[in-house]
Parts: sequence; structure tokens; C-alpha cells
Amino acid sequence: MIAISARPVVGRNWITISFASTLYLCPILDLLLAEVPAYWQAELRLGLQEALVNAAKHGNKLDPSKTVGVRFSIVQNEYWWVISDEGCGFKAPCGCDLDTDNCDSDFADNSALPHVEQECGRGLFILYQLFDRVDWNSQGTELRLCKEIPTRYRLPRLR
Repeated sequence: MIAISARPVVGRNWITISFASTLYLCPILDLLLAEVPAYWQAELRLGLQEALVNAAKHGNKLDPSKTVGVRFSIVQNEYWWVISDEGCGFKAPCGCDLDTDNCDSDFADNSALPHVEQECGRGLFILYQLFDRVDWNSQGTELRLCKEIPTRYRLPRLR
């Protein structure tokens, strides 16, 4: 079951979606991307899917009695998603710990950054590549993602 609500929060209109932990995410992703320009949807779908899978699988351990919550808002040219789970949390890596310029070669040779392999898997790597802001709360149970889409001339990585 998917629950949807819209409510204003401090001058912003946030849409809230919650659902039981599952990996069947197509309808949820469709809802979360409905307001995103079409040429950005493939890239952001990949990133949001990774974030939702992490919340349901790693956070909630796919326990159907636990829910994943997502709040979504557009503020000027920034698209925000706040994803929360009911898991125990984890110690999120600081974005500054990841040298994203060399990340492709670092992940090809896992011996180069063994701490990254353990703390930052494929999903986290994708999040840091696709979103402009990636932040967690101190418990590691809430993820804040932001994508700034300033003009139509800046093309997405995926087409």
C-alpha cells in the first residue's frame, strides 16, 4: 500500500509518500518523478531507485511492517527528496571522503580504497555522482537529496 499526502511546510509544498518496505518501486518512482523535466527523468530515476532500495533493503531489512517515507518538494530550480527508513541507521560517509573525479578507476581497482568499498558501495557512488547534495541525519536513517536543474542547456549524464 502507498500513502500520499500533501502539506505545506514552512512556505514549501511537500508531498509525502510512504510505503511498506518492498523492492517493487516502479509506481513510487513514477510519482516521485512526475514533476521532473522529461530529459532528467532517466538519470534521477536511477539515483532515486538506489536510495529507495538502500532504505528498504539495508535500512528496513525488507520487513513489510516497516515503512519507507519520502518527502518531495521543488524550491525554485532545486528538486528535493528526503528519504527515511525505520532501520538502525549507519555511519554515512562524508561526501568529501570520496574523490569522485577518480572514483571510476578507484572502484575498478578495489584495493585502492578498501574503506570506500566497505562504506560506499555502488548505490552511494551513484548518489554522489547524480545529485548536487547528498546528506544524512546524524542517525543515518534519513537521506536528503537535491538536484539543481538551472537551465535546459545543462544536459543529464544519461540520455
